[in-house]
Amino acid sequence: MVSVKIEKIAQDIKTMKIRGAGRIARAAAKAMEIATKESKAKTPDDFSKEMEKVSKLLLKTRPTAVSLPNAIRYVSLGLKQAHGADLWTMKKTLSSRAEEFIKNSKEAVKAIGAIGANRISDGDVILTHCNSQAALSIIKAAFKQGKRIEVITTESRPVWQGRLSARDLLKAGIPTTMIIDSAVRHFIRDVDKVVVGADSIAANGAVVNKIGSSAIALAAWEARVLFIVAAETYKFNPDTLVGKLVKIEERDPKEIINLKSYPKLKVRNPAFDVTPAEYVDFIVTERGIIPPFAAYSLIKDTFEVKPDERIKDHIGDKLKLAV
Repeated sequence: MVSVKIEKIAQDIKTMKIRGAGRIARAAAKAMEIATKESKAKTPDDFSKEMEKVSKLLLKTRPTAVSLPNAIRYVSLGLKQAHGADLWTMKKTLSSRAEEFIKNSKEAVKAIGAIGANRISDGDVILTHCNSQAALSIIKAAFKQGKRIEVITTESRPVWQGRLSARDLLKAGIPTTMIIDSAVRHFIRDVDKVVVGADSIAANGAVVNKIGSSAIALAAWEARVLFIVAAETYKFNPDTLVGKLVKIEERDPKEIINLKSYPKLKVRNPAFDVTPAEYVDFIVTERGIIPPFAAYSLIKDTFEVKPDERIKDHIGDKLKLAV
């Protein structure tokens, strides 16, 4: 039986009350930690089954954001590490790994900000899209360095994540202008750099991010404006190493329009799109800056997966994640 607290976290992720790949990952890890503390299991086997139920519930919430399954994999590896141990040790190991993931995730955002800020110049006008903590960390770190920068943020329809970014940037004292998504090409020649986050990065360097990102990347490429992606290593997708495609989530049409007024109208509402590696200048991670085509090596080394291995999604798999 999954507790009310965990079901609420899962529902908040699904309905986007919890947004952003990093926040989703940390929420998933927190749910695993809560499940460990609330567990009524009497044996190690029962505990493993409880954690499997929790992980399956969380995995169903957002199919595109790879940060979620990667967080679960990281925490669940504790079951493998504590294999054969007593129940108390298993619970302690899993709880510790959840806390470790959350701590490392937050530190990764700070590290990305410090590294990426060095690529921002005094006087830059920066365009950002959606609401990425990693991307905003770069912008805010550059501003703290004393660089006189301005930011243009999109509305990021239909859920308006750009408003969250605008609020965060204004709170930091950074001059910010909001534009509608479709005005990006109109303003792109006023922009020096584009900085966005990522929900998933494939082995070929393709970046899956908020819908509209690929159009911005194309406009930036056309205008010869740098397109920079900020992403923690747990946003790189190990499944793509063996040819699995990233599933693009389509959300409820109600986010766009009231269908009762348009009973015969068909609505498509993809939450993400794919930006080819060719349009990405570089990716800023907590480990340093890499070109998009280095994603293959980073995934292989980080997850310790061989190209001919089949990756599994359930608890107890052999996949290793080093944040």
